[in-house]
Amino acid sequence: MSEQTQSPEKKFSMRDLLAIKDYRFLWSGQIISNIGSSMTNLALLLLVNHLTGSTAALATMAIVLALPSLLFGMFAGVLIDRADRKKVMIAADLFRAIIVLGFMLVDSADKIWILYAIGFVQASVDTFFAPARGALVPNIVPKEGLLTANSVSETSRILFSLVGTGIAGFLIGQFEDYRLIFSIDSVTFLLSALLIMQIRYTRKVGADKQPIDAGQVFSELCEGLKVTFSNRVLAGTIVAFAVTMLGLGAVNILLVPLLVDDLMVKETWFAAIEFSQTAGMVLAGALVASLASRLRPTHILAGSLIGLGIAVGFMALPTAVWHILIILFAAGLTITPLQAAGSTIIQTAVPDKMRGRTGSANNMFITTAQLVSMGLAGVLADMMGARQVFMLGGGLVVLAGIVALLIFRGAEIGLPTPGMQTAD
Repeated sequence: MSEQTQSPEKKFSMRDLLAIKDYRFLWSGQIISNIGSSMTNLALLLLVNHLTGSTAALATMAIVLALPSLLFGMFAGVLIDRADRKKVMIAADLFRAIIVLGFMLVDSADKIWILYAIGFVQASVDTFFAPARGALVPNIVPKEGLLTANSVSETSRILFSLVGTGIAGFLIGQFEDYRLIFSIDSVTFLLSALLIMQIRYTRKVGADKQPIDAGQVFSELCEGLKVTFSNRVLAGTIVAFAVTMLGLGAVNILLVPLLVDDLMVKETWFAAIEFSQTAGMVLAGALVASLASRLRPTHILAGSLIGLGIAVGFMALPTAVWHILIILFAAGLTITPLQAAGSTIIQTAVPDKMRGRTGSANNMFITTAQLVSMGLAGVLADMMGARQVFMLGGGLVVLAGIVALLIFRGAEIGLPTPGMQTAD
């Protein structure tokens, strides 16, 4: 069955999306899980800082959480393409509900290694859950609703992660008890698993349940990469995201020095600064469904990259904190359409049986670029100054958008998949 996009999709509203019972279960589980995970993410950073007072320890935690995507991402994709995605997600949630309680064992700096170990294990499980969820969405949402579904997912992630962060900050400030946060997160994973259990969907024929050896794993990895990079729209999307993160990784590291050391912004402004970008992302999320009826996902992606790059470049110019608020709001307007369009392209440009590998490959390349960029941030800032790094990063993102636009020109999203049939 060929999955091609000949023209912009007809409008698929939020009401149409929420009329799909299985999507409601998936979405509700995501909301609950996002709240719990964001609570734990903030609690871990605060706990590491409280116990060690070391920026190196915080950086180590960030690296530990990013490494599993590089080490296990493609293997996770092979498993997801062969296994029942719903069962993978349920198993991941149940395992994380248990493992997150291990964080409660850490109460002194000499036990910080436990945070690193458990954080690494939990992030490793995440490398299976996230691609499985992305690959499952097209099984329960019609093609014309994918861009809307991905926009809703991204907007919900932003909103409820912000809610979770706020709850965690309040509870830790009031009770100074990190164990309460980890306990709540464990419960959210259990609730997410219960909701996912209610989903009913038809798997594609060809999903192989038989055990595989190392040689077969390698063969399927190569097959997935071949499909990924033989489709120029898909390859262009993944390369564009990787180049974008190469530019944005350094920006994320240098934003705090720019605000604190250069503009002398007080810590009380950080909530407003975060809210400004979040507001832009939420507003853009509400507009994506309308964009989907007028523009192709490829056009949305390329345009969003160019807009994001311009906003990042302007970060070199501010002389007052309100300049930052405006720029981050503008950047937020591009992020939700960018993420939604990218997910939609990946979901529609490959056969169902390879969506797991493709999603994992995308995550792997993005994480690699982000780590390289973060590693170079300090060196480049010392050589040319933080503001010049913002200009360089913005230029890379704009370049990614222009190159993507050229790659996408005249191309169709869909990839013909002869002989592929759905199970009755």
